[in-house]
Amino acid sequence: MTCEHCARGIQSALDALPGVHATVSFADALAEVESTQSLDQQSLLDTIIAAGYRGYIVEANEQPLHVAIIGTGSAAFAAAIKAVEEGARVTLIEGGKVIGGTCVNTGCVPSKIMIRSAQIAHQQTHHGFPGITNQAPQIDRQALLEQQQQRVDELRKAKYEDILSDHPDIELLRGWARFIDQHTLEVSSGTSITRLTPDRILIATGSAPHIPDIHGLADTPFWTSTEALETEHLPEHLLVLGASVVALELAQAFLRLGSNVTLIGRSTLLSREDTAIGESLAEILQAEGAQVLLNTQSLSVKYQDNGFSLNLESDEIVGDQLLIATGRTPNTHLLNLTAAGVQTRPNGAIVVDEHLRTSVDHIYAAGDCTQLPQYVYVAAAAGTRAAINMTGGDASLNLYVVPRVVFTDPCVASVGLTEQQAEEKGILCDSRTLDLENVPRALANFNNRGFIKLVAEKDSGRLIGAQILAPEAGEIIQTAALAIQQSMTVEDLAGQLFPYLTMVEGLKLCAQTFSKDIKQLSCCAG
Repeated sequence: MTCEHCARGIQSALDALPGVHATVSFADALAEVESTQSLDQQSLLDTIIAAGYRGYIVEANEQPLHVAIIGTGSAAFAAAIKAVEEGARVTLIEGGKVIGGTCVNTGCVPSKIMIRSAQIAHQQTHHGFPGITNQAPQIDRQALLEQQQQRVDELRKAKYEDILSDHPDIELLRGWARFIDQHTLEVSSGTSITRLTPDRILIATGSAPHIPDIHGLADTPFWTSTEALETEHLPEHLLVLGASVVALELAQAFLRLGSNVTLIGRSTLLSREDTAIGESLAEILQAEGAQVLLNTQSLSVKYQDNGFSLNLESDEIVGDQLLIATGRTPNTHLLNLTAAGVQTRPNGAIVVDEHLRTSVDHIYAAGDCTQLPQYVYVAAAAGTRAAINMTGGDASLNLYVVPRVVFTDPCVASVGLTEQQAEEKGILCDSRTLDLENVPRALANFNNRGFIKLVAEKDSGRLIGAQILAPEAGEIIQTAALAIQQSMTVEDLAGQLFPYLTMVEGLKLCAQTFSKDIKQLSCCAG
């Protein structure tokens, strides 16, 4: 049961049986059943299942299923909550100082707060309204950091610590876990060692910043995203090594808060996205004052006189701080997975099937420690489904449609296939690109940087991909994701009602360009 409504539904279903009177309490997780006839446990269970609920029979002297979960991030907590709902007893294992994983503590939440503050600072001097005086912002980084950390603490308490308090069937065990064999975990905390032999094990240990093998780098006080988000002082000149999500988000944030920024990428920006997105974003960052060096290899790093010297292939660049943002690596190296026989990829990522099962039947994995897409919403969905399967259910993780967002400004959002990816799969496709100067809301905002691109299967017109570079692109992309999920054609999308003077209306307008010249249409023409 997940709510009081469930309890009432189960009670009604049982009461409908001849001679049965039931009292079901959600608060106590207990059902009392009286009957004037002999009771058949299986019949009661079948009635509950027929009413749309799940259950199983446990003998009076049988102990609840014991699930051990290594990690306390989004995947871990989603799994723990669901496993308890299904009647299991859960042990969460955490070796770090705080619970909650990367997203709430050092990733999604603090980075978006910093990005938003940087956007406000930028808008004070860069907006399209001459009737409002532009003025340089006064940045108090320590005050911003204090506000940021306060919100992180609040969310960690509400979404993790309070949940532990409210679920007595979830036990938190502090320490670092490693496998002794397929069934045994050893958890070490200082001189204390605890051994567990749970019925099921879920590995949800997340990931950590990847540190490239560059000569001299290990001997320098470089930053990862963690240190960058926690710094009390803004560097005068920040060197950012990387060209993907974290590198771009933080590079622009520091740039807008007053640092000089040089971005160095060994390839193009966001190389897995449509090429036009990376090219446009590079132009936007350069227009804001960033130096962008692409297709550039970093050969060595030196740190002296409180500064970093980065030796490139044909140049040397100097800054007072270096941020390494070259991707993330699964946190699996301390688990001794070979002792359990758990299969991994060369980078340490645990291989799981669509049911989140590893190469060992009773061991599951979810989140960034696996080969799955590294998004917190994928991790949470995987954790929930893993819990269902560990407790006897049958749930799979469908990754057919996974929207992606990069929180730059303009924002990058995409879902499905790019035109190039479709062609590589042998799919004949057609595409249209709509510049934001054709979207009325962008014109009203006096901010038309960016575009919307839709990719459709050529013969059927079925939408198979969307790529957006626009303000609020993250708020737009889910509409495209739902359209792909429902196998809508661009004609279907073009015929939908979209509210006027919204950015999401750009999807409709772009879909209309497959069959007509929208420049010849009046406002909000259907």
